[in-house]
Amino acid sequence: MSKDKKPTILVVNDDGITAPGIKNLIEVMQEIGNVVVVAPDGPQSGMGHAITIGKPLRFDKVDLYPGVEMYKCSGTPVDCVKLAVNIVFKGKKPDLCVSGINHGLNNSINVIYSGTMSAAVEGAIEKIPSIGFSLDDFGQDADFSHCKEYVKTIALQVLSHGLPEATLLNVNFPKGADLKGIKICRQANAKWAEEFDKRTDPYQRPYYWLTGVFENYDKGEDTDVWALEHGYVSVVPVQFDLTAHHAIPILNTWNFGETEQASAVKKSSGPDGIGLG
Repeated sequence: MSKDKKPTILVVNDDGITAPGIKNLIEVMQEIGNVVVVAPDGPQSGMGHAITIGKPLRFDKVDLYPGVEMYKCSGTPVDCVKLAVNIVFKGKKPDLCVSGINHGLNNSINVIYSGTMSAAVEGAIEKIPSIGFSLDDFGQDADFSHCKEYVKTIALQVLSHGLPEATLLNVNFPKGADLKGIKICRQANAKWAEEFDKRTDPYQRPYYWLTGVFENYDKGEDTDVWALEHGYVSVVPVQFDLTAHHAIPILNTWNFGETEQASAVKKSSGPDGIGLG
């Protein structure tokens, strides 16, 4: 990217195009470059990396904020990124993809379920430097003002330095204005201990609400959970290669034997593996 040219920035989210979080993110990105927004037409939280394949997608231009090219999509956050790359940018990649600011944390295992982070992951898959931003506040009246300076700083650093190949950033903010700074972290070993609250509708049919408690099994002081609990902005580098590379040598020591099918194939083949039948 030329130093004299303003960067083009794709803004996406999972809370919907009218969510306060995306409005705050747009305002910061307008200070940096030319903003294009593609976001779901309604809430899509917890969609993970889902895409729409069984029904058509609606994709309409909207006019919500002055000077911003905006589109709403009937699909998932990942659909939004795919449509942005293929329809809006016509294959020409933006300089940066930012997702959020999410209402609620996406630290630790939450990154797996998050539509916010999956949109950023899709950006990284498309080789676009990408960042997901989230705040520890689910309220529609959430105060994002203390996040903005950090959002801008992190975005400018990514634009300046780029990111390692197949890597993106997961950024989470604690609630409240007294932030101590930024911590580069690893993802904590934590999970949700889930429960289903069984209820009955007016027709006496059962239905369920998912509830649960977040349990942290990780006592390390280098994790995103620790950083957020101690007033820091957590920044975790994330990769979408899910291969457990450390497990490959272990699996190579296992004795898988030879299946009857593999043995039969060998017997019916010549020395060069060519069938003799």
